[in-house]
Amino acid sequence: RARLSRAQRPPRWARGIRGRRGGSDRSPQAGMAAEDEAELSLLECRVCFEPYGPDGERRPLNLPCGHVLCRGCVGALAGAERRRLECPFCRRLCGPAETSDCRPLLQLLELLGPAGGGLASALGRSGGGAAAGAPAGLGLRLCLGGWGSLVNPTGVAACPGSGRLAVAHDGEKRIHVFGPSGVCLRRFGVRGDAGNDIKYPLDVTVTSDGHVVVTDGGDCSVKAFDFEGRGVLAVREGFCLPWGLDATPESEVILTDSEAGALYRLAADFRRGELKKCQTIRSRLVSPRAVAVCQTSGAVAVIEHLKARGASKGSTRVTIFSEKMDLIGQMDSFGLNLVFPSRIHATAVAFDKEGRVIVTDVCSQAVICLGKPEEFPTFNPLISHGLSYPVGLTYTANNSLVVLDSGDHSIKVYSST
Repeated sequence: RARLSRAQRPPRWARGIRGRRGGSDRSPQAGMAAEDEAELSLLECRVCFEPYGPDGERRPLNLPCGHVLCRGCVGALAGAERRRLECPFCRRLCGPAETSDCRPLLQLLELLGPAGGGLASALGRSGGGAAAGAPAGLGLRLCLGGWGSLVNPTGVAACPGSGRLAVAHDGEKRIHVFGPSGVCLRRFGVRGDAGNDIKYPLDVTVTSDGHVVVTDGGDCSVKAFDFEGRGVLAVREGFCLPWGLDATPESEVILTDSEAGALYRLAADFRRGELKKCQTIRSRLVSPRAVAVCQTSGAVAVIEHLKARGASKGSTRVTIFSEKMDLIGQMDSFGLNLVFPSRIHATAVAFDKEGRVIVTDVCSQAVICLGKPEEFPTFNPLISHGLSYPVGLTYTANNSLVVLDSGDHSIKVYSST
Protein backbone atom coordinates (compact mmCIF):
# COMPACT_ATOMS: atom_id res chain seq x y z
CA ARG A 1 0.00 0.00 0.00
CA ALA A 2 1.39 3.40 -0.97
CA ARG A 3 2.44 5.61 1.93
CA LEU A 4 0.72 9.00 2.08
CA SER A 5 2.89 12.10 2.08
CA ARG A 6 2.45 14.64 4.84
CA ALA A 7 0.44 16.87 2.52
CA GLN A 8 -1.94 13.97 1.75
CA ARG A 9 -2.54 12.94 5.34
CA PRO A 10 -5.92 13.72 6.92
CA PRO A 11 -5.86 16.29 9.74
CA ARG A 12 -4.80 14.99 13.13
CA TRP A 13 -8.25 15.62 14.59
CA ALA A 14 -9.73 13.31 11.91
CA ARG A 15 -7.14 10.64 12.62
CA GLY A 16 -7.88 10.96 16.35
CA ILE A 17 -11.61 10.35 15.79
CA ARG A 18 -10.94 7.27 13.68
CA GLY A 19 -8.53 5.99 16.33
CA ARG A 20 -11.15 6.32 19.08
CA ARG A 21 -13.81 4.25 17.31
CA GLY A 22 -14.00 0.86 18.89
CA GLY A 23 -11.58 2.08 21.53
CA SER A 24 -12.61 -0.58 24.02
CA ASP A 25 -11.00 -3.26 21.83
CA ARG A 26 -7.66 -1.51 21.52
CA SER A 27 -4.64 -3.30 22.92
CA PRO A 28 -2.30 -1.64 25.46
CA GLN A 29 0.33 -1.45 22.72
CA ALA A 30 -2.09 0.48 20.50
CA GLY A 31 -2.87 2.84 23.35
CA MET A 32 0.83 3.49 23.98
CA ALA A 33 1.37 4.11 20.26
CA ALA A 34 -1.49 6.60 20.21
CA GLU A 35 -0.02 8.37 23.25
CA ASP A 36 3.39 8.59 21.59
CA GLU A 37 1.76 9.91 18.41
CA ALA A 38 -0.04 12.62 20.41
CA GLU A 39 3.19 13.64 22.14
CA LEU A 40 5.21 13.73 18.94
CA SER A 41 2.56 15.96 17.37
CA LEU A 42 3.64 18.64 19.81
CA LEU A 43 6.82 18.97 17.79
CA GLU A 44 5.07 19.38 14.43
CA CYS A 45 3.29 22.37 12.91
CA ARG A 46 -0.40 21.48 12.74
CA VAL A 47 -0.75 23.13 9.33
CA CYS A 48 2.15 21.72 7.28
CA PHE A 49 2.97 18.77 9.61
CA GLU A 50 6.68 19.56 9.32
CA PRO A 51 8.78 19.27 12.50
CA TYR A 52 9.57 22.50 14.33
CA GLY A 53 13.14 23.75 14.41
CA PRO A 54 15.00 26.41 16.39
CA ASP A 55 15.59 28.72 13.41
CA GLY A 56 14.38 29.63 9.95
CA GLU A 57 11.01 28.71 8.48
CA ARG A 58 10.38 25.94 11.02
CA ARG A 59 10.70 28.17 14.13
CA PRO A 60 7.46 27.92 16.18
CA LEU A 61 5.54 31.19 16.55
CA ASN A 62 2.68 31.92 18.91
CA LEU A 63 -0.38 33.76 17.53
CA PRO A 64 -2.23 36.21 19.84
CA CYS A 65 -5.06 33.67 20.15
CA GLY A 66 -2.63 31.11 21.63
CA HIS A 67 -2.33 28.72 18.69
CA VAL A 68 1.16 27.86 17.41
CA LEU A 69 2.35 27.68 13.79
CA CYS A 70 5.75 27.55 12.17
CA ARG A 71 7.19 30.76 10.70
CA GLY A 72 6.78 29.46 7.16
CA CYS A 73 3.04 28.88 7.60
CA VAL A 74 2.61 32.28 9.24
CA GLY A 75 4.23 33.89 6.21
CA ALA A 76 2.15 31.83 3.78
CA LEU A 77 -1.11 32.68 5.55
CA ALA A 78 -0.21 36.37 5.66
CA GLY A 79 0.30 36.46 1.88
CA ALA A 80 2.60 38.62 -0.20
CA GLU A 81 1.52 41.89 1.45
CA ARG A 82 2.06 40.42 4.98
CA ARG A 83 -0.63 42.59 6.52
CA ARG A 84 -3.16 40.28 8.16
CA LEU A 85 -3.56 36.56 8.60
CA GLU A 86 -6.40 34.41 9.86
CA CYS A 87 -5.74 31.69 12.43
CA PRO A 88 -6.62 28.39 10.70
CA PHE A 89 -8.09 27.00 13.93
CA CYS A 90 -10.14 29.79 15.55
CA ARG A 91 -10.32 32.30 12.62
CA ARG A 92 -9.06 35.20 14.72
CA LEU A 93 -7.32 37.89 12.64
CA CYS A 94 -3.88 39.21 13.52
CA GLY A 95 -0.81 40.75 11.94
CA PRO A 96 2.55 38.98 11.52
CA ALA A 97 4.09 41.56 13.86
CA GLU A 98 1.78 40.36 16.66
CA THR A 99 3.32 36.88 16.70
CA SER A 100 5.95 35.87 19.22
CA ASP A 101 8.32 32.96 19.78
CA CYS A 102 6.71 29.94 21.44
CA ARG A 103 9.14 29.62 24.34
CA PRO A 104 8.01 26.24 25.72
CA LEU A 105 8.53 24.55 22.34
CA LEU A 106 11.87 26.31 21.82
CA GLN A 107 13.00 25.17 25.27
CA LEU A 108 11.88 21.65 24.47
CA LEU A 109 13.80 21.72 21.18
CA GLU A 110 16.85 22.97 23.08
CA LEU A 111 16.43 20.09 25.52
CA LEU A 112 16.17 17.57 22.68
CA GLY A 113 19.36 18.98 21.16
CA PRO A 114 20.62 18.81 17.55
CA ALA A 115 20.64 15.03 17.59
CA GLY A 116 16.86 14.97 18.08
CA GLY A 117 15.46 11.76 19.50
CA GLY A 118 12.08 10.66 20.72
CA LEU A 119 10.09 12.92 22.94
CA ALA A 120 9.49 10.22 25.52
CA SER A 121 13.20 9.59 25.97
CA ALA A 122 13.95 13.32 26.06
CA LEU A 123 11.52 13.82 28.93
CA GLY A 124 13.25 11.02 30.82
CA ARG A 125 10.28 8.88 31.75
CA SER A 126 11.29 6.72 34.64
CA GLY A 127 8.86 3.91 33.96
CA GLY A 128 7.16 4.49 37.30
CA GLY A 129 10.34 4.56 39.36
CA ALA A 130 9.83 8.13 40.52
CA ALA A 131 6.16 7.53 41.22
CA ALA A 132 6.95 4.45 43.29
CA GLY A 133 9.07 6.49 45.68
CA ALA A 134 6.82 9.55 45.74
CA PRO A 135 5.44 10.33 49.20
CA ALA A 136 1.74 10.89 49.65
CA GLY A 137 0.47 14.13 51.13
CA LEU A 138 0.32 16.70 48.31
CA GLY A 139 -2.94 16.97 46.40
CA LEU A 140 -3.95 19.26 43.54
CA ARG A 141 -6.29 21.84 45.06
CA LEU A 142 -6.64 24.43 42.31
CA CYS A 143 -5.79 24.83 38.62
CA LEU A 144 -5.81 28.31 37.07
CA GLY A 145 -5.28 29.78 33.64
CA GLY A 146 -5.14 27.40 30.70
CA TRP A 147 -4.74 27.81 26.95
CA GLY A 148 -5.80 31.32 25.87
CA SER A 149 -6.09 32.72 29.40
CA LEU A 150 -2.33 32.51 29.87
CA VAL A 151 0.07 32.49 26.91
CA ASN A 152 3.50 30.92 27.41
CA PRO A 153 3.76 31.81 31.14
CA THR A 154 7.32 32.32 32.37
CA GLY A 155 7.17 33.24 36.06
CA VAL A 156 4.97 33.00 39.15
CA ALA A 157 5.21 34.57 42.61
CA ALA A 158 3.08 34.71 45.75
CA CYS A 159 2.39 37.80 47.83
CA PRO A 160 3.59 37.01 51.39
CA GLY A 161 0.73 38.88 53.05
CA SER A 162 -2.39 38.58 50.90
CA GLY A 163 -1.86 35.19 49.27
CA ARG A 164 -2.39 36.64 45.80
CA LEU A 165 -0.47 35.14 42.90
CA ALA A 166 1.27 37.22 40.22
CA VAL A 167 1.96 35.48 36.90
CA ALA A 168 4.11 36.76 34.01
CA HIS A 169 3.17 35.59 30.53
CA ASP A 170 3.21 36.56 26.86
CA GLY A 171 -0.33 37.93 26.55
CA GLU A 172 -1.37 41.46 25.69
CA LYS A 173 -1.31 42.38 29.40
CA ARG A 174 1.79 40.71 30.72
CA ILE A 175 0.94 40.36 34.44
CA HIS A 176 -2.13 38.58 35.79
CA VAL A 177 -2.98 38.73 39.49
CA PHE A 178 -5.10 35.92 40.95
CA GLY A 179 -6.79 35.91 44.34
CA PRO A 180 -6.45 32.98 46.80
CA SER A 181 -9.70 31.50 45.47
CA GLY A 182 -8.43 31.53 41.88
CA VAL A 183 -10.33 34.58 40.60
CA CYS A 184 -8.33 36.84 38.27
CA LEU A 185 -8.32 40.18 40.10
CA ARG A 186 -6.28 42.33 37.73
CA ARG A 187 -4.30 42.43 34.50
CA PHE A 188 -1.62 45.03 33.80
CA GLY A 189 1.75 45.65 32.18
CA VAL A 190 0.78 46.07 28.54
CA ARG A 191 2.99 44.90 25.70
CA GLY A 192 4.72 47.92 24.18
CA ASP A 193 7.75 50.18 23.97
CA ALA A 194 6.87 52.83 26.57
CA GLY A 195 8.94 53.14 29.73
CA ASN A 196 6.55 51.15 31.95
CA ASP A 197 5.38 48.75 29.26
CA ILE A 198 6.68 45.19 29.34
CA LYS A 199 8.24 43.79 26.17
CA TYR A 200 9.06 40.24 27.25
CA PRO A 201 8.74 39.20 30.91
CA LEU A 202 11.09 36.47 32.10
CA ASP A 203 10.29 36.24 35.81
CA VAL A 204 8.27 37.95 38.53
CA THR A 205 8.42 38.33 42.30
CA VAL A 206 6.32 40.10 44.94
CA THR A 207 7.96 42.06 47.75
CA SER A 208 6.73 42.00 51.34
CA ASP A 209 5.48 45.58 50.95
CA GLY A 210 3.22 44.52 48.07
CA HIS A 211 5.05 45.47 44.87
CA VAL A 212 5.28 43.31 41.76
CA VAL A 213 8.79 43.27 40.28
CA VAL A 214 9.39 41.91 36.76
CA THR A 215 12.49 41.19 34.69
CA ASP A 216 11.98 42.39 31.11
CA GLY A 217 14.21 40.58 28.61
CA GLY A 218 12.91 42.82 25.83
CA ASP A 219 14.75 45.93 26.99
CA CYS A 220 17.01 44.31 29.65
CA SER A 221 15.44 46.08 32.61
CA VAL A 222 13.78 45.43 35.95
CA LYS A 223 10.36 47.06 36.41
CA ALA A 224 8.27 47.45 39.55
CA PHE A 225 4.50 47.96 39.80
CA ASP A 226 2.03 48.30 42.64
CA PHE A 227 -0.87 45.87 42.82
CA GLU A 228 -3.07 48.37 41.00
CA GLY A 229 -0.79 48.04 37.99
CA ARG A 230 0.85 51.47 38.21
CA GLY A 231 4.50 51.48 37.24
CA VAL A 232 6.63 52.87 40.08
CA LEU A 233 10.22 52.14 39.04
CA ALA A 234 12.27 50.96 36.06
CA VAL A 235 15.90 49.97 36.66
CA ARG A 236 18.39 49.79 33.82
CA GLU A 237 21.79 49.38 35.46
CA GLY A 238 23.70 48.09 32.47
CA PHE A 239 22.13 44.64 32.67
CA CYS A 240 22.96 42.24 29.82
CA LEU A 241 19.97 39.91 30.26
CA PRO A 242 18.22 40.09 33.65
CA TRP A 243 16.37 36.82 34.15
CA GLY A 244 15.34 35.36 37.52
CA LEU A 245 14.52 37.23 40.69
CA ASP A 246 13.18 36.69 44.20
CA ALA A 247 12.43 39.02 47.09
CA THR A 248 13.97 38.93 50.56
CA PRO A 249 11.90 39.52 53.74
CA GLU A 250 13.31 43.09 53.75
CA SER A 251 11.81 43.75 50.27
CA GLU A 252 15.21 43.68 48.59
CA VAL A 253 15.43 41.76 45.32
CA ILE A 254 18.04 39.13 44.41
CA LEU A 255 18.45 39.11 40.63
CA THR A 256 20.33 36.98 38.10
CA ASP A 257 21.86 38.26 34.87
CA SER A 258 22.08 35.26 32.53
CA GLU A 259 24.47 36.75 29.98
CA ALA A 260 26.72 38.56 32.47
CA GLY A 261 26.92 35.48 34.72
CA ALA A 262 26.24 37.60 37.77
CA LEU A 263 24.00 37.83 40.81
CA TYR A 264 22.76 41.26 41.99
CA ARG A 265 21.15 42.66 45.11
CA LEU A 266 18.71 45.45 44.35
CA ALA A 267 17.36 47.73 47.08
CA ALA A 268 14.75 50.41 46.41
CA ASP A 269 12.05 52.51 48.00
CA PHE A 270 9.29 51.26 45.76
CA ARG A 271 6.65 53.54 47.28
CA ARG A 272 8.67 56.58 46.24
CA GLY A 273 10.07 55.02 43.10
CA GLU A 274 13.68 55.51 44.23
CA LEU A 275 16.56 53.11 43.60
CA LYS A 276 18.90 52.89 46.61
CA LYS A 277 21.52 50.45 45.36
CA CYS A 278 22.14 47.75 42.80
CA GLN A 279 25.31 45.82 43.59
CA THR A 280 26.94 42.66 42.26
CA ILE A 281 27.10 40.07 45.02
CA ARG A 282 28.39 37.12 42.98
CA SER A 283 30.07 36.80 39.59
CA ARG A 284 31.53 34.10 37.33
CA LEU A 285 28.33 32.10 37.28
CA VAL A 286 27.39 30.14 34.15
CA SER A 287 24.15 31.43 32.62
CA PRO A 288 22.27 31.80 35.93
CA ARG A 289 18.51 31.92 35.52
CA ALA A 290 16.11 30.86 38.26
CA VAL A 291 16.88 32.07 41.79
CA ALA A 292 15.23 31.66 45.20
CA VAL A 293 15.80 33.18 48.65
CA CYS A 294 15.16 31.21 51.84
CA GLN A 295 12.88 33.38 53.98
CA THR A 296 14.26 31.96 57.25
CA SER A 297 18.02 31.53 56.74
CA GLY A 298 18.62 34.01 53.90
CA ALA A 299 20.30 31.29 51.79
CA VAL A 300 20.18 31.78 48.02
CA ALA A 301 19.70 28.99 45.46
CA VAL A 302 20.58 29.54 41.79
CA ILE A 303 20.06 27.33 38.75
CA GLU A 304 22.90 27.64 36.24
CA HIS A 305 22.56 26.41 32.66
CA LEU A 306 25.87 24.87 31.67
CA LYS A 307 26.97 25.23 28.07
CA ALA A 308 27.10 22.02 26.05
CA ARG A 309 30.12 20.96 24.02
CA GLY A 310 29.59 19.96 20.42
CA ALA A 311 26.24 18.30 19.72
CA SER A 312 25.69 17.16 23.31
CA LYS A 313 22.79 18.44 25.34
CA GLY A 314 23.35 21.13 27.96
CA SER A 315 22.88 20.44 31.65
CA THR A 316 21.92 22.40 34.74
CA ARG A 317 23.57 23.00 38.09
CA VAL A 318 21.90 23.88 41.40
CA THR A 319 24.17 26.11 43.50
CA ILE A 320 23.45 27.15 47.11
CA PHE A 321 24.98 30.21 48.80
CA SER A 322 24.71 31.35 52.38
CA GLU A 323 23.24 34.74 53.29
CA LYS A 324 26.81 36.11 53.15
CA MET A 325 27.22 34.56 49.67
CA ASP A 326 29.59 31.77 50.74
CA LEU A 327 29.24 28.61 48.64
CA ILE A 328 27.64 25.90 50.78
CA GLY A 329 26.35 23.38 48.23
CA GLN A 330 26.46 22.55 44.53
CA MET A 331 25.25 19.73 42.32
CA ASP A 332 24.99 19.48 38.54
CA SER A 333 22.90 17.14 36.38
CA PHE A 334 25.65 14.51 36.33
CA GLY A 335 25.88 14.42 40.10
CA LEU A 336 22.10 14.27 40.47
CA ASN A 337 22.05 11.37 38.04
CA LEU A 338 24.10 9.42 40.57
CA VAL A 339 21.24 9.88 43.05
CA PHE A 340 18.42 9.45 40.55
CA PRO A 341 18.88 7.29 37.42
CA SER A 342 17.03 9.58 34.97
CA ARG A 343 18.51 12.75 33.50
CA ILE A 344 17.48 15.86 35.43
CA HIS A 345 17.10 19.31 33.86
CA ALA A 346 16.12 21.82 36.56
CA THR A 347 14.15 24.90 35.50
CA ALA A 348 12.86 26.49 38.72
CA VAL A 349 13.85 26.50 42.38
CA ALA A 350 12.26 27.44 45.71
CA PHE A 351 12.71 26.92 49.45
CA ASP A 352 9.93 25.42 51.57
CA LYS A 353 9.19 26.70 55.07
CA GLU A 354 11.70 24.22 56.54
CA GLY A 355 14.49 25.55 54.33
CA ARG A 356 14.61 22.57 51.97
CA VAL A 357 15.55 23.12 48.32
CA ILE A 358 12.75 22.28 45.86
CA VAL A 359 13.27 22.16 42.08
CA THR A 360 11.17 21.48 39.00
CA ASP A 361 12.48 18.96 36.49
CA VAL A 362 11.26 19.02 32.89
CA CYS A 363 12.85 15.66 32.09
CA SER A 364 10.74 13.63 34.53
CA GLN A 365 7.95 16.26 34.55
CA ALA A 366 8.20 16.37 38.32
CA VAL A 367 8.83 18.49 41.39
CA ILE A 368 11.70 17.18 43.50
CA CYS A 369 12.92 17.96 47.01
CA LEU A 370 16.74 18.03 47.25
CA GLY A 371 16.84 18.50 51.02
CA LYS A 372 18.35 21.21 53.19
CA PRO A 373 21.62 22.84 52.11
CA GLU A 374 23.61 21.03 54.80
CA GLU A 375 22.36 17.61 53.59
CA PHE A 376 22.28 18.56 49.90
CA PRO A 377 21.44 16.67 47.81
CA THR A 378 18.86 14.08 48.75
CA PHE A 379 16.17 12.94 46.35
CA ASN A 380 12.49 12.97 47.24
CA PRO A 381 9.85 13.37 44.49
CA LEU A 382 6.96 15.56 45.68
CA ILE A 383 4.89 15.59 42.47
CA SER A 384 5.43 13.02 39.75
CA HIS A 385 2.14 13.10 37.79
CA GLY A 386 0.02 15.69 36.04
CA LEU A 387 2.74 18.12 34.90
CA SER A 388 3.75 18.84 31.29
CA TYR A 389 6.60 21.39 31.35
CA PRO A 390 7.03 22.92 34.84
CA VAL A 391 8.97 26.20 34.67
CA GLY A 392 7.97 28.12 37.82
CA LEU A 393 7.73 27.36 41.53
CA THR A 394 6.75 29.21 44.68
CA TYR A 395 5.19 28.69 48.10
CA THR A 396 2.25 30.66 49.51
CA ALA A 397 2.05 31.91 53.09
CA ASN A 398 -0.14 28.91 54.05
CA ASN A 399 2.54 26.55 52.63
CA SER A 400 0.68 25.59 49.46
CA LEU A 401 3.02 24.66 46.63
CA VAL A 402 2.40 26.58 43.39
CA VAL A 403 3.75 25.14 40.12
CA LEU A 404 3.72 27.08 36.85
CA ASP A 405 3.20 24.60 34.01
CA SER A 406 4.13 26.20 30.70
CA GLY A 407 3.23 23.01 28.84
CA ASP A 408 -0.50 23.57 29.32
CA HIS A 409 -0.32 27.31 30.21
CA SER A 410 -1.63 26.81 33.74
CA ILE A 411 -0.93 27.37 37.42
CA LYS A 412 -1.37 24.34 39.68
CA VAL A 413 -1.73 24.76 43.43
CA TYR A 414 -0.98 21.78 45.67
CA SER A 415 -1.66 21.49 49.38
CA SER A 416 -1.28 18.82 52.04
CA THR A 417 -4.05 16.23 52.01
